[in-house]
Amino acid sequence: MDAIEELLTRGVENIIPNKEKLRELLGRGKKLNVYLGIDPTATQIHLGNAVPLRKLQRFADLGNHVTFLIGDFTALIGDTSDKDAERTVLTSEQIEQNFQTYKAQAQKLLDFSKITVRFNSEWLSKLTHAEIIKLMQHFSAGDFFNRELIKKRLSESKHVGLHEIMYPVMQGYDSYFLDTDIQLGGTDQTFNMQAGRILQKDLRRKESFIIANGFLTGTDGRKMSKTWNNAIWLTDEPNDMFGKIMSLKDDLIMEYFKLATNISMEQITNYELRMTNGENPMILKKELAHTIVSELHGKNRADEAQQAFETTFQKKEGPSPDMITVFNTNKDTVDLVDVLAESGLCKSKSDARRTLNLRNTIVKVENDRIYKIGKKRFLIIKKNV
Repeated sequence: MDAIEELLTRGVENIIPNKEKLRELLGRGKKLNVYLGIDPTATQIHLGNAVPLRKLQRFADLGNHVTFLIGDFTALIGDTSDKDAERTVLTSEQIEQNFQTYKAQAQKLLDFSKITVRFNSEWLSKLTHAEIIKLMQHFSAGDFFNRELIKKRLSESKHVGLHEIMYPVMQGYDSYFLDTDIQLGGTDQTFNMQAGRILQKDLRRKESFIIANGFLTGTDGRKMSKTWNNAIWLTDEPNDMFGKIMSLKDDLIMEYFKLATNISMEQITNYELRMTNGENPMILKKELAHTIVSELHGKNRADEAQQAFETTFQKKEGPSPDMITVFNTNKDTVDLVDVLAESGLCKSKSDARRTLNLRNTIVKVENDRIYKIGKKRFLIIKKNV
């Protein structure tokens, strides 16, 4: 597989207007303007967020003009593309605090000597009312209100703020201002990215492209999300990261090799062959975990994390039975706060919340998953048959 083909297929769900036109453009050797935007609405980046970051770096490696755009202005509006409720509006101070950690985390994947960092407040904050009105004339309110999640919220009599209509317009202007050839983002951003194509076509008579990547599955089988307690964070310590990856279902191994590592497609094909030939998935999963931790923390830390995992969970030095609490339930999902309080691992629900320090403590019941609670306590949640 050549470099351009891998760029246009690995982790890619859709290319607009089509793959053939973009491949032809890339084949000309022209240096293109490529950008990825991230709104600093939280303090952490997870492996799912890293999928387009890896793609952005690949474009930079091929010599294109690449921009990592911090949406400090659009974060004031809040994007609801993948939300079933209106976002809480952040203050400028909160946005600034969130951004402080972003570049340090992104540096694990991005070489900023090849990539330009911009803030969209540079241009969006300077638009006049007259300019904004002219921009909005390029779009239809009907298109916005016909979006699936917006229609659902309206049908449930939930509030849809007028400011939400502005988000795709502002993101579209980002693309126009940067004279973008290619926008990168998740499939949930397609509507917003289309706004950029519209402005490029209407105002510059220029064809631009969208590469929409697929989503990495979280540890509970759903899309990896900041709010679902199923994320593997770039800031996770090596031991925690290794353990989370080892807790994945076997059918996610190849997805993670493709979307969450930088190894070649030839290596991935070899892993697929090994799995097809019946090799123990545990071996492949260890290699996956070691690869991911190595890329984010270095090989030495990955070696240490693998040794710690094997010592704790696979050898005789592992937790003794008195260190493991088994909690039985009839439910498919449970609240870890309730489980820790009811099992006696924590004195109270408030103690459990302090111990967990998680936004979302609802988890899917998986009989083979081991939770480490503190330094010497372990929890297994089993569903009654």
